[in-house]
Amino acid sequence: MVIGLLQATLSIPESHSLKDKRMVLRSLKDRALNKMNVSVAEVDQQDLWQAATLAFVTVAAEKDVVEKRLAAVSEHLRSDPRAVLLDYETHLL
Repeated sequence: MVIGLLQATLSIPESHSLKDKRMVLRSLKDRALNKMNVSVAEVDQQDLWQAATLAFVTVAAEKDVVEKRLAAVSEHLRSDPRAVLLDYETHLL
């Protein structure tokens, strides 16, 4: 069993309120949950309306599966025009 964690720091430059931020994050999180078989939570910067830190976690029997899922998440975050991926870290357990 392999557990994978991806922690991503995002900038949301077009956000002008926490409500704007929540709308963008909800969309990012919903797509990850539905398409990539990962769990996700906002883990830092909850009170800042133009920044967010999200943690994505997945579990699989094989390391390759976990790595592919986390790569898909990072690509999804990079490709969304509403958020800028500033930094991310991946960890496998």
